[in-house]
Amino acid sequence: MKRSLILLAIVLILAGAAVYQNNGKHDDALAASSDVRPKPGYTAPTLTLPDLKDQNVAIGGKQDKLTLVNFWASWCYPCEMEAPDLQALAKEYKGKLQILGINATSLDKERQAREFVDQQKLTFPILMDRKGNAQELYKVNSFPLSVLVDGNGIVRERVQGVIDKSKWQEMIDKWLDAAIEEKASGNAASKAS
Repeated sequence: MKRSLILLAIVLILAGAAVYQNNGKHDDALAASSDVRPKPGYTAPTLTLPDLKDQNVAIGGKQDKLTLVNFWASWCYPCEMEAPDLQALAKEYKGKLQILGINATSLDKERQAREFVDQQKLTFPILMDRKGNAQELYKVNSFPLSVLVDGNGIVRERVQGVIDKSKWQEMIDKWLDAAIEEKASGNAASKAS
């Protein structure tokens, strides 16, 4: 009996969450909890990690641009395959897209991670997840893993593994266009009132 009540409560909570999430308001997206991995429509977890110069960089939350958060390790061959495309995207979308590379430093050697950055000639910010906090919050269980987060801090895409640069461009363009439309409709609404 007790078990049935608990299951009923869980079903009602999930149904309520689904209705709440699908009401079309970006600011009201559900926050990712410890048992749910950040996925499209959910708020990206927020935290701060040091970059290669030990300067703290904020991840998640409202940002002034679309953000691509990429989790990688120096020993990960698919990460090595993906790195040139990420660097090309950083140059192509400069000013419109922020790429943050998060090294799984808790599972990697920091010296090797720095060598990887130098070898790949990566110019976008590289953050060091020395304690594994970011991996835990973003539920990273294999590499590479990338999360595309809009300016409102909402996860729009979650990509496990490597995808073609053209597929990235398609996703990035889609969410950049959505941000322009949202801004335009917000400006039109403010003018009308």
